[in-house]
Amino acid sequence: MTRLSLAEQLAAKRRDETLADLLAASVWDRYVVMQAVLLYGHDHDTWTCNDLRDLLPEQGRGFLGAAVSGMRIAEIIARVPVDGRPSTLDSTHGHRLAVWMLTARGHRLAAQRYGREAAA
Repeated sequence: MTRLSLAEQLAAKRRDETLADLLAASVWDRYVVMQAVLLYGHDHDTWTCNDLRDLLPEQGRGFLGAAVSGMRIAEIIARVPVDGRPSTLDSTHGHRLAVWMLTARGHRLAAQRYGREAAA
């Protein structure tokens, strides 16, 4: 059996703690994140996760990536085929960010749930 280095052990511990936190997220936290994605996406042609982070409560920020992934799989949002936007956060060191948009289905959901006019 291969023995992990101290750095690998610490990374695995951090990964496990992060996953436990995500799994422990309440239904309310998940709903708030998905609601924010729908509302922000309805009001903006395109967006990145960094655009949403400041709008979310601390508990919801950790769930944002999982919510985006699930909403992409459900075809509620789609990645915009561009190179990405440079990050403005120091923690991401200017890396390129995925750019997202609501699909027609996402706009319909926003209209149904929040009384907003669906995109044509």
